Amino acid sequence: MTQVSGAACLVTGAASGIGKALARELVAGGCDVAIADRDLAGLNALAGELKALAGRKVSVHAVDVADRGQMEALAGEVVSTHPALNVLINNAGVALFGQFREIELADMEWLININFWGVVYGTRYLLPHLTRQREAHIVNLSSIFGIIAPPGQTAYCAAKFAVRGFSEALRHELDMLRSPVRLSVVHPGGVATSIARNSRVGALVRGDGGRAEMIEGFESLVEMTPQAAARRIMRGIERNEPRILIGSDARRADLVQRLLPASYWKVIARSLERALRRNKRDGA
Repeated sequence: MTQVSGAACLVTGAASGIGKALARELVAGGCDVAIADRDLAGLNALAGELKALAGRKVSVHAVDVADRGQMEALAGEVVSTHPALNVLINNAGVALFGQFREIELADMEWLININFWGVVYGTRYLLPHLTRQREAHIVNLSSIFGIIAPPGQTAYCAAKFAVRGFSEALRHELDMLRSPVRLSVVHPGGVATSIARNSRVGALVRGDGGRAEMIEGFESLVEMTPQAAARRIMRGIERNEPRILIGSDARRADLVQRLLPASYWKVIARSLERALRRNKRDGA
């Protein structure tokens, strides 16, 4: 079990969504936090809020997680500011709308550099410090799309499945070495963040109608707030859960995939279609 209260934590992607909610919950729970993101204005606004709420140490770090050099520098800065850092949350992520035939390889590389390599860089450069702590925890954000693979999400699934595989193999290595570092992989289902609205659109997607419909459908199915997701993640850290499923939709999808590993999407697609029709009818 990892004690969260009193920990010192780094959260990437902290200017919005789940990362922002995590920073708030961690400070409220008695933690010092280093918050990192490309959005410096958003970080400064959050830092002002957090410092006003509680007398914990809050540091701000502007970083592009896809940049290896910046991530190496970030690790040094954070450890210097928070020598007792013992929780790393690799949360930063982006989305890309479009089927594989509609997206440019450059856009796919952009997403994978952030969603996968950002996790690898954060882990690589902070793991040596974490191994010197009495107890420590790494939390890597995957997705339910790191367990199931819907159409239109080839790039996102590629990155999130990679995060899952990397994290599970690393956790087994840490266990084998009897390391003080624990590792959890988080698989959120629908969470009410701005990731869909901020998604990049494939260069070959014709018009914006499909994207607008996708966003509307996603938001109609969302079940959980970022705050609830953050609290669930913190509970998972404290329980040392290897896999943290966020939301009943994620739990259902995980179960269907286990039962029907080769044909799960037919079942899930029918369920989503029924839910979308019901939501449209109820909203009419």
